[in-house]
Amino acid sequence: MTDDLISVAKILNFHGIKGEVKLGFSKGREHQISALKKAFVLKDGKYIELNVETVRFHKHFAIVKFNEFKTVNDVEVYKGCDIYLSKEEVEKFLAEDEYLINDLIGMDVYDEDGCLIGNVCAVGENAANNLISVKDNNAREHLVPFVKDLVPVVDIKNKKIVINNIEGLIG
Repeated sequence: MTDDLISVAKILNFHGIKGEVKLGFSKGREHQISALKKAFVLKDGKYIELNVETVRFHKHFAIVKFNEFKTVNDVEVYKGCDIYLSKEEVEKFLAEDEYLINDLIGMDVYDEDGCLIGNVCAVGENAANNLISVKDNNAREHLVPFVKDLVPVVDIKNKKIVINNIEGLIG
């Protein structure tokens, strides 16, 4: 089970005195956080199941009441811990053309003519967009902006990506 858990938020602090937590999460994920029913927290190498009582938002944070936390002291020991959801639950909230990083790593990358270029060895981002790092047969890495014009096909099932290898993108 632990292999299919994905970090979606972090317990930043307690909120009030009745065991509510202040969660930090990625911008644009409010819909996922508001739908929380069950989550997991990793503490001392063990995943502990948490049941959600309420979720509300304050500024850029989520205020969540887990049934298992009754007081500030209950929350205090979990400050800084990540909150996890099952991969299946996370995938329900992915937008079209949105993928989990772990699903992209290791995928074969082909050009539009079907020639193997290499495989995805990392995923990153810059100020403009996400990037995939493609390692070619000579172990050189090439950064490819992960945008539809350059990456028109992402086939998770067959672990295959097709890129539009415009001049200068991959030598």
